[in-house]
Amino acid sequence: MDRWQNRVAVVTGASSGIGAACCRDLVAKGMVVVGLARREERLKELKAALPSEQSARFHGRKCDVSQEQDVVDTFAWIDATLGGADVLVNNAGILRHAADIVKEGNGPDLRAILDTNVLGVAWCTREAFRSQQRRNVLDGHVVIINSVLGHQTPVTSFSLGMYAPSKHAVTALTEVLRQEFLNKKTQTKITSVSPGAVDTEILDKRVLELLPGLPMLRSEDIADAVSYCIQTPPNVQIHEMIIKPIGESV
Repeated sequence: MDRWQNRVAVVTGASSGIGAACCRDLVAKGMVVVGLARREERLKELKAALPSEQSARFHGRKCDVSQEQDVVDTFAWIDATLGGADVLVNNAGILRHAADIVKEGNGPDLRAILDTNVLGVAWCTREAFRSQQRRNVLDGHVVIINSVLGHQTPVTSFSLGMYAPSKHAVTALTEVLRQEFLNKKTQTKITSVSPGAVDTEILDKRVLELLPGLPMLRSEDIADAVSYCIQTPPNVQIHEMIIKPIGESV
């Protein structure tokens, strides 16, 4: 992590779960970390729980990635205050458990999933990449927390709703962005990290009741993977990393 010392990492969905774990891990390894989330009080709690030296390098900022102007304003603040984003971890994502695609009146739920899980990734990546281009950063890295559901859609006793389609879109988005970075003659890396089930707030009690004994990863397992990916040598780009807990049947 030597080359990332005191450089800026932005983590979306930082108020809990994988996002919070990534913030703790990256700031502990010497980066300046900006955690973005809608729940500002959670970001304050995260900062307060860090050792003083790390806390000084952590900045929490309220941002709803589903709102384009919110994203634009936030990255403008990062540029003006901290000099710009060198690493972006696109982690923010939502799952509406009652949002069956064929359910009447579900438009707001389906739209919210796409706005956060797909457009939020696109807007944050666009702004981070533009920041790197303005500063002639040659070794930026974009990480997208995807899902195994972005690669296959298992048969289940309940609907995966718009969540699985949104993650399939993220898989395609990763490749499109890789090509765009390449076509613009940059060395910016992009990595999709696709976990199986992770023990986070996104899994509600109903899902756990329907899948008793479901093997699960820890948020820290995914944070470790993110750190591994951004530490690769300049000639190495991990395009896709699939992580499953031991015993997963999907």
